[in-house]
Amino acid sequence: MIDFRSDTFTRPGPGMLQAMLQAETGDDVFGEDPSINKLEAMMAECFGKPAALYCPSGTMSNQVAIKVHTLPGDEVVCSNLAHVYIYEGGGIAFNSGAQVHALIGDRGMIRATQVEAAINPDDVHKARTSLVCLENTSNRGGGCCYDWEEMVKIGDVCKKHGLALHLDGARLFNALVATGQDPKTYGQLFDSISVCLNKGMGCPMGSVLLGSETFIKAARRVRKKLGGGLRQAGFMAATGIYAMENNITRLAEDHHHAKQLAQALLEKSFTGHMLPVETNILIFEVTGDWTPQLFADYLKKQGILVMPISPTQVRIVTHLDVTPEMIAQTCEIIAEMA
Repeated sequence: MIDFRSDTFTRPGPGMLQAMLQAETGDDVFGEDPSINKLEAMMAECFGKPAALYCPSGTMSNQVAIKVHTLPGDEVVCSNLAHVYIYEGGGIAFNSGAQVHALIGDRGMIRATQVEAAINPDDVHKARTSLVCLENTSNRGGGCCYDWEEMVKIGDVCKKHGLALHLDGARLFNALVATGQDPKTYGQLFDSISVCLNKGMGCPMGSVLLGSETFIKAARRVRKKLGGGLRQAGFMAATGIYAMENNITRLAEDHHHAKQLAQALLEKSFTGHMLPVETNILIFEVTGDWTPQLFADYLKKQGILVMPISPTQVRIVTHLDVTPEMIAQTCEIIAEMA
């Protein structure tokens, strides 16, 4: 099967498997896993942050960050399409006792003027606004990349009002490759950054949370409370080290593949509105006699898996397990569809 449902469906290749077999391990709760320590140091250095924390998942690293940045009863500002809001099981309420002020932006990307307008006054009747969360790339925005200057403006608003600024960077490396931006500038702008290794980077699990030494010390305590204390997880951290050394620049190939599929789809009369394709995610409408489910069912019979995500939309995600030959085969099948 050619699996376009998500970039989480990748499997370790021979090089990554070999890295796992050769990993040095120890007890990470005691701070004694060499592979985890190395990965955390690599990520901190990459983004110019003082410290880092390895977590099992991006959801955990996001939720740990939100917990550290907020107090119960606070309010978190984010997009109405943000992963932290709609795809993390109500974790902001469950884990942090905070509420969300969800803003309608452009493809999941909000603006500084919106953020400033959403900040509650210092009034006992209002929740205390304490945190702004951005997502780059935006999953429900079709893998779009934030404009850097707009993020800087949002950062200025946060500094002006004493708010923390967190980045859900589940696919941050996709954004960095697509835009040519310097990861260290992100480290300077954001108080905390969550970077997933289990999506475009191809690892079986893992996400790294970045921040100041004080922030990461508090985050380590929260991770423990959430059951995320790790033992000999260096076998998994070794996959992250391998991905950092081998799987970043190749993300450009995924972006190229996504554009090839987009072109094939845009030539079909049944393809409705498609979000701009900037990285490895395509989100598009199907029209006429097709529904997203019928479209997915038809492709499944051809050995291709895609994901219906709304009554009108389909999502396709390219990744390192999708070869140029698979893209060519998929384009041929799309070309034959009526």
